[in-house]
Amino acid sequence: MNKIDYKKLKAKPEEEDFSGKYENSNFVSKYLVENYFKSVAKLITLTKEANTAHEIGIGEGRSTMRLKQLVPNLSGSEFVEKLVPVAQKNNPDLHIFQESVYELKYETKSIDLVLFLEVLEHLDYPEFALEEINRISKKYLILGVPNEPLWRLLNVCRLKYIRDLGNTPGHINHWSKKSIIKLIQKKFGKVLAVESPLPWTIILAEKY
Repeated sequence: MNKIDYKKLKAKPEEEDFSGKYENSNFVSKYLVENYFKSVAKLITLTKEANTAHEIGIGEGRSTMRLKQLVPNLSGSEFVEKLVPVAQKNNPDLHIFQESVYELKYETKSIDLVLFLEVLEHLDYPEFALEEINRISKKYLILGVPNEPLWRLLNVCRLKYIRDLGNTPGHINHWSKKSIIKLIQKKFGKVLAVESPLPWTIILAEKY
C-alpha cells in the first residue's frame, strides 16, 4: 500500500471523546465496562508465555491503567500527539509514545502480545492496520470492536445518535462477530478464543 496521506483520512481521532466511557458514572455504563475488561483479562490469561505487550491507540491511557496490572512489560502508543503526555501522566511507569498504526515503530516480530481495543472501527484502512500489527507481533493479538448491529440498536434504544441510526460518531467500520472473525483470520491468524461482553466482540488470535 502507498504511503498514507493523513490529511485525507475520514477518521478524525483528534475529535473523539476518549475518556467518556471511563468517566461515565451511570450504573449500566460502569457495569458494561467492567464486564468488558473482565473479558479482556480472561483472554490475557491464555497468553501466559507472553513476556512483552504493546497497546496501540491508548487515547488518554485509561485502559492502559487497567491492562498494566494484567500483562508484563507493557508499552503503549497513541496517534493523537496531544494525548500522549496525558497518557504518560496516567501511566508514569510505562513507555508511551506517538505512532500511527499504519507505521508502527517496533521491529518485525518483536512483541509477544499486541492489544488493539476499540480502535479498528475508527480506521480508514483496517486491513492495512492489521497487516502492520501482524508484522510487529511475535505471536498474539487481542482485539476488541463493537458488535454490530447490536451496538447501534442499543444506542437507538437509549435515544442516542438517532439521526445516524445509532452509529457512534467516529465509527466508520462495522462488524458482526462473524465478520470480524473472518477479517482477523484473513489478515492476522488463527482465532483461539472469543468473548462477547455486551455489546462488544473481543478476540484472541495467534499468528499463522
